[in-house]
Amino acid sequence: MSILDRFGVPGTVAVVTGAGRGLGAATAVALAEAGSDVLISARTESQLEEVAAQVRATGRRCVSVAADLSDLDAVAGLAQTAYDELGRLDIVVNNVGGTGPRGFLDTSPGYLERAFSFNVSTAHVLTRAAVPLLLKTLEGEDEASAAQKSVVTVSSTMGRSADRGFVAYGTAKAALAHWTKMAAQDLSPRIRVNGIYVGSIMTSALEMVAGDPNLMGQLEGKTPLGRVGEPADIAAGVLYLSSRAGQYLTGKLLEIDGGIQQPTLDLGFPDVTA
Repeated sequence: MSILDRFGVPGTVAVVTGAGRGLGAATAVALAEAGSDVLISARTESQLEEVAAQVRATGRRCVSVAADLSDLDAVAGLAQTAYDELGRLDIVVNNVGGTGPRGFLDTSPGYLERAFSFNVSTAHVLTRAAVPLLLKTLEGEDEASAAQKSVVTVSSTMGRSADRGFVAYGTAKAALAHWTKMAAQDLSPRIRVNGIYVGSIMTSALEMVAGDPNLMGQLEGKTPLGRVGEPADIAAGVLYLSSRAGQYLTGKLLEIDGGIQQPTLDLGFPDVTA
């Protein structure tokens, strides 16, 4: 096997959540280009149809499931649907998540709990449902194929740093990062679990910043590479972690963030103790 062959995922089946646009869409297409059939899920059916068409254009199969992914039962059911419709399960990409910025005193316990559920519980219930199917797929396969049983989580630089207004989002993403490390211990050696600390990527989540030249200038100025990233940057990281190229990694989080260390921006949240 050549080194380039290690970056392929031929004959595999992947589940990608939050795949209607942005990082999830780019990841689904990247996995398909590398040889995987894909189940994609998000809330908006029209967006899923566009992504499914891109996946099928690569010659791979695609199943799309429109669902409210804050519904944990719906999330858990995606693993079995992928197995039933596509015949196996090899890769799980926990991309669904996100929570808007909110001032500290405006962050109720309920808001904090919803952030945790949407970012962490979704990953847990899907992975928990997927494990028996990932292991079932392992039966009779060689060591090289076994190395591709992979779970990837999408965390954020806010999960390893701090900024005003992100107490719910940052706490949830930090919890997801640590969940990744803990799950890797529980599921090794037969299933690898890794994640990505995602930096500032040009998706709809960055629209508020991208539309403000002052904020965009702050962000680019604080990023050593001097620009925001593209969804394909994250998709490439997911592919690496899911493929044989990453077969000796588990419990790790890649920092795909342009080198940024402290993404503090002035979003106008007040100093509540002043």
